[in-house]
Amino acid sequence: MIFHLIKHCFPTITCNENMFFNGKRIIIPVYLVCICLMIPLTGHAQTRFPVYNVIVPNVHFWEKVYGTYTSRQGILHDKNNPDIIYAIVDLIDWHTPGAARINSKLVKLTRQRYKKILADLAKGRQPRSRNARRIATLFKRKGTPSYHQARDNIRLQIGQKDRFLKGVIRSGAYIMAIKRILRSQGLPTELAYLPHVESSFNPRAHSKAAAVGLWQFTKSTGKNYLTINNIIDERFDIYLSSVAAAKFLKENYQQLNSWPLALTAYNYGRAGMVRAQRQYGSYSKIFTHHSSKLFKFASKNFYSEFIAALRVAKRLENNPSIIKDRPWANATIRLRGYAAADDLRRYFGVSKQDFKRLNPALLRPVLQGKKYAPKGYLLRLPATKRIRHLLNKMPSRLFHMRQKKRNIFTKKYTVKRGDTILSIAHRYGTSAHRLCRINHLKKRSILHIGQKLIMPGGRAKHSGNNHIIVLRTTAKHQP
Repeated sequence: MIFHLIKHCFPTITCNENMFFNGKRIIIPVYLVCICLMIPLTGHAQTRFPVYNVIVPNVHFWEKVYGTYTSRQGILHDKNNPDIIYAIVDLIDWHTPGAARINSKLVKLTRQRYKKILADLAKGRQPRSRNARRIATLFKRKGTPSYHQARDNIRLQIGQKDRFLKGVIRSGAYIMAIKRILRSQGLPTELAYLPHVESSFNPRAHSKAAAVGLWQFTKSTGKNYLTINNIIDERFDIYLSSVAAAKFLKENYQQLNSWPLALTAYNYGRAGMVRAQRQYGSYSKIFTHHSSKLFKFASKNFYSEFIAALRVAKRLENNPSIIKDRPWANATIRLRGYAAADDLRRYFGVSKQDFKRLNPALLRPVLQGKKYAPKGYLLRLPATKRIRHLLNKMPSRLFHMRQKKRNIFTKKYTVKRGDTILSIAHRYGTSAHRLCRINHLKKRSILHIGQKLIMPGGRAKHSGNNHIIVLRTTAKHQP
């Protein structure tokens, strides 16, 4: 053990149980061993991703969220001091009919109970119940803000233990490839664990802010690094989006020179973080003092979440009972022309399911045959010997010189005040489900004034043409 420590502390020394120098046996001085034992065995990860004292409670809170409490448990805690946990609410299974309504009522009743306790303590009343005494003791020990202020700071966080475990299992298929991409960009491989925070390693993940994919790029940010249009959306491609995320994070770091700040900027925005750094300097001061309309709970806790996710994921990875997904071996080729998905599938003998799974960036118009896969697209296929052989002799008949034309108008609607997905769908004689599917939205997605929505065919049920933009798509507009 001692010799391993010496090798760690002094890597240029070659040592073993019988050390010799010029043919003579040498003895390691006791003081040298002591020095080695006193040096903390820290790696680069702890210097690049430090855990500042100011965020220790937040990191511990998120470790509980990811590693202790499941999605059947709601954590009622203080928004500014998340380690102050008021109650754990037992919820019913979210797949049960009416679960959202029932769980909301359970949380509301529990929240009201603790609001009353805090209100009574704020009035100077002596705590009588066990919970009241617990809260009074906790607040006294923590030296936190007033009871009156805390009364309005109760926040709900749903546990993620079960979902996080599924994410760790899914990550087995991708994380080694992501680490290789990060190394190629000269970045720390710990960043490969960021998708645990963003998407639980779900490549099809969507957010309320219309961010999608493993790395949760919004369309505006994603277009700086990826191809995104009505035919192809590379945010869904695990490898291309990982390259984009690596470039984005690298740019953040080059400008901020701090991984805690670079990661926070991933959520908060680079420009906002640069302004905060100029005003406060260090991450700890930004965490403690910075406040803005956008720098709220999510952005403030983003780095703490990453550290917690990194810790919990590594613990689960070392658990031999957890069997992670295995990487998919695939062969790739860039299309030298436009090609129909069905023609490609038939030529290579690939099922619809496998073709879609390996090419998640291809959108519905291509998969349904309304459009061709674009020229230059990096096609992914199962890495079988037969397919590798076929790749080398793809016939010219598979390719087309131009993109397939559409004979219909593509309508785009600009969202205005008061619009909902349901009201827009009703106005244009379609279903909310179809409207969401075309625009890659969820039914609960929040629409923003000025947001452009692609509309399916059909006429509006009433006027409002000033909000309609009609475009005829031609070949020259396609990638």
